[in-house]
Amino acid sequence: MAEFIPVCEPFFYGNERSYVNECLDTSFISGNGPFVDRFENAFAKRLGIKHAIAVNTGTAALETAFYAIGLSNGDEVIMPSFTIISCGIAVLRLGGIPVFVDIDPEDWNMDVSQVEQKISPKTKAILAVDIYGSPVDYDPLLKIAKKYNLIVVEDFAESQGAQYLSKDRNKKIECGCLGDISVTSFYANKLITSGEGGMVFTENETFSNRAKEYRNLCFLPNKRFYHEELGHNFRMPNISAAIGLAQFEKLDDTVLKKKALAEIYRTFLENHDKIKFHPIKNYSESVYWMYCVELRDDSNKVAEVCEKLHQKGVGTRPFFIGLHNQPAILKATKKLPSDNFPNTDKASRRGFYLPSGIGLSEEQIKYITNALIESLN
Repeated sequence: MAEFIPVCEPFFYGNERSYVNECLDTSFISGNGPFVDRFENAFAKRLGIKHAIAVNTGTAALETAFYAIGLSNGDEVIMPSFTIISCGIAVLRLGGIPVFVDIDPEDWNMDVSQVEQKISPKTKAILAVDIYGSPVDYDPLLKIAKKYNLIVVEDFAESQGAQYLSKDRNKKIECGCLGDISVTSFYANKLITSGEGGMVFTENETFSNRAKEYRNLCFLPNKRFYHEELGHNFRMPNISAAIGLAQFEKLDDTVLKKKALAEIYRTFLENHDKIKFHPIKNYSESVYWMYCVELRDDSNKVAEVCEKLHQKGVGTRPFFIGLHNQPAILKATKKLPSDNFPNTDKASRRGFYLPSGIGLSEEQIKYITNALIESLN
């Protein structure tokens, strides 16, 4: 390969340029423009959810959702340790306390069987984070939430367009429709990107109103420049929404492309004795946000393999480092490091992403997989 193959590149093959030019022609480039409404309405309609609230980042979407449900000082939120630090930050910013569970080593999603034992009188919510394109096992999680009257916040930033096969409801349910409130991100490596951006979804009128206030500095609707609560400027710019809407319109095509590329990867890697390629549970129709591999043992160090791949022109990224090992989280929660998350630690130590953009060719994937196999030897 003559050119370096990055981990992920956004792919523009719809109305992005046309919509952006419309923003420039009309001078609607900041918040509250018509593309924001169109993007919100289109995504809400797809999910069959009443309210969609666009914001300027995925992290902002998380914080807005936690504000919307009334998270306050001392409230606990159960979440996987194996996730991006944004999930912990969003809780801590509002005075909440993240409480971690380990992952299922088979698909890297939160181990739902550990959730109930972490519930306390302070527990307010459960944050279910869909990892690497595949949904959490929601049927048992929702039963636990109902039993203890807890709110489920669904983070489907990595599973846009994915589906959960619910035995309880005997149907497939699209990710984004499973929580009491759900959030997603439109960062450049997501299936839908607006460069930066995020969105909050809910059926709950109160949650929706609070979310809309929080993203807009908590302006009062009938008294301009008077504020009873502290909010943020989390508004999504109209020009970002224009890109996001164009990407949204191609979501089904993007999902098909992601699945097709995954099958090519799987053909080359599935039976290799030194790695595990992206496993999928039977309740999941994954969209393979990233094409992931995990070393089967510690004989090869991830950093060494990734450096060899880099030298061969192949970009990689390591798996998440568990939040229970993040100094900033430990400092904020005043906790000591814990060794009670062995599956998270193992995945963090052994896993990494291969190039995952939908612009990849079969020839490139063959080159990537051959380079990986050479780097393992």
